[in-house]
Amino acid sequence: MSQQPIKLYRHPLSGHAHRVELMLSLLGQPTELIFVDLMKGAHKLPEFLALNSFGQVPVIDDNGTVLADSNAILVYLATKYGNGEWLPSDPVAQAKVQRWLSVAAGQINSGPATARLITVFGAGYNAQDAISKSHTLLTVMEQELGKSKFLAGDKPTVADVAAYTYVSHAPEGNVALTDYPNVRAWLSSIEALPNFVGMQRTAKGLQQA
Repeated sequence: MSQQPIKLYRHPLSGHAHRVELMLSLLGQPTELIFVDLMKGAHKLPEFLALNSFGQVPVIDDNGTVLADSNAILVYLATKYGNGEWLPSDPVAQAKVQRWLSVAAGQINSGPATARLITVFGAGYNAQDAISKSHTLLTVMEQELGKSKFLAGDKPTVADVAAYTYVSHAPEGNVALTDYPNVRAWLSSIEALPNFVGMQRTAKGLQQA
């Protein structure tokens, strides 16, 4: 356990930031949540750019160790505090986890994350394209989750933490999960983990719940 709370710079509606908040909670790490007002451009101010030159949340400060990028932070936290449970050391198992971290940065980002950006933040992307990509991804996930309880095997890993938030909140981007029972069962399995913490839902999400 860290001697002082890990500082997490985040916005409560950022799925990337929620990945890290969820990981910290699952690991039982004391955390200080620091609000970054994205709507007012706080992430582009010099004091924040000094933490992350890309001007994006999340950022953590673990007693002087400052790190950005949600997936990179997940790997760091799992390696330092996970006791080998969240990031396997076996080469094949580790490769399976990395595959899904790549999916989180790729297909999940361009699919459900982008679809949600349009409805929640008014981002100027093509909604139909993002929704189409989301269903292509969910079809693959549905097949993969028919083989194992979690994405990289029968135990949860950082792969599941990285993928969870934007898939769970896909309905906020007009991406229905109705046709994907394995995906919905996987979401429920994550939500049943000790110390699970969800991300704040938008009005759109509450209507879909």
